[in-house]
Amino acid sequence: MGQICRPFVIPERVATAIPLTVTVRKPRLVFMAATKVVLIVQHGEKQPFAGDPGLTYKGRQQAASAGRWISEQFRVDALWSSPHRRAVETASEIARWVGRPVRRDERLRERMNWAGPVIQSIQEFLAEWDRSSTDRSYVPQDGDSSSAAAERFLAALDEMRSTGSVTVVVAHGGVTVDALRTILGDETLLSKRPELISDGVPSGAISQLVWRNPNWEPKVIAATGHLPPATPKEPG
Repeated sequence: MGQICRPFVIPERVATAIPLTVTVRKPRLVFMAATKVVLIVQHGEKQPFAGDPGLTYKGRQQAASAGRWISEQFRVDALWSSPHRRAVETASEIARWVGRPVRRDERLRERMNWAGPVIQSIQEFLAEWDRSSTDRSYVPQDGDSSSAAAERFLAALDEMRSTGSVTVVVAHGGVTVDALRTILGDETLLSKRPELISDGVPSGAISQLVWRNPNWEPKVIAATGHLPPATPKEPG
């Protein structure tokens, strides 16, 4: 809940002696220390390459927009990232705004990551992705099952509760949706955001989880209102 500015009265005998200046500040969402909040940020738009691509210019703009919004709404205690380059670059942009160092955790990595045509064709990769999304127990050639990915991801979030009241985690669409499916169940997630399982999480989107012992409770799922409607092209 945002801070509430309550009116106050200066006694009449001193009212004329003391100049009164009232500064109205933009509300900041501040949580009690006992409340644990995780903001899951989808990495910005990535370059269209196999392996471990970084961000595009648009992706960096999306990351900066996410960082700016978070800094205006929260006092961040810790900033974590998947080890994939696109996530680390996103987290680095956010770090400029929230003033926290980027820490990496392997458990935040994507469920599957296309290594390139030498290992697997893009058609084979996408077929395995679809199969693992449909059958959450299916283990792909290179990666984890949807259930296993969610389990490691949520285990990381559970441990990160000890790093402070508000934690930012930069991750990926597949594993984020996997975690939401485990928390909510497919029926509930489909009723809230039916497009996520098939289409993934939009670049730069933010989801908010609140700890309600013994589980995480999604309060916001893949919000994009903080992102600019159009991102300018890279200069030059």
